[in-house]
Amino acid sequence: MAKVTDGEPEEPAPVPQRLLAAATRLFAERGYDRTSVQEIVEAAGVTKGALYHYFGSKEDLLQEVYARVLRLQQERLDAFADADAPVEKRLRDAAADVVVTTIENLDDAAIFFRSMHHLSPEKNKRVRAERRRYHERFRALVEEGQRAGVFSTATPADLIVDYHFGSVHHLSTWYRPDGPLGKQEVADHLADLLLRALRP
Repeated sequence: MAKVTDGEPEEPAPVPQRLLAAATRLFAERGYDRTSVQEIVEAAGVTKGALYHYFGSKEDLLQEVYARVLRLQQERLDAFADADAPVEKRLRDAAADVVVTTIENLDDAAIFFRSMHHLSPEKNKRVRAERRRYHERFRALVEEGQRAGVFSTATPADLIVDYHFGSVHHLSTWYRPDGPLGKQEVADHLADLLLRALRP
């Protein structure tokens, strides 16, 4: 039933969004392997037929939970990388953004790192390829700055990238929205640490 806001009926969210929202909440609360398809469709207020129409399987839902965040982050990284700004600013903006977008989607990140082993080898390979594309674009910014003499070449670009993303990937294990640091503060601190590590 549609909600009513200021006298106007509010349209319900599209079925795929409802399924993803329900799956994300349940996977985060109970774990992927302890959540049934029936529980997902009941929480989303749809039928099993609707789930299989849009996603094909519970595993497809798990893959999409992570893939949607990665797509968003890739689009944003591409925009930062292509911006008309000094490489130091572009890298810092990208480094801070991936922290903010990960914190804004903490459940998705936690589900993925906890449940990735449930994906089939083919889906696992696809997700890893998408992550690699993101990391390679990020690394290209580090390498651009190193070639220009803006960043130190003392540490290999690959290690610098792994250093930053190691921090990002652990956010879901310790960050709390009600903690002492807001998402932008954490993002600024981690981005500044990265830039300090690259100073000549």
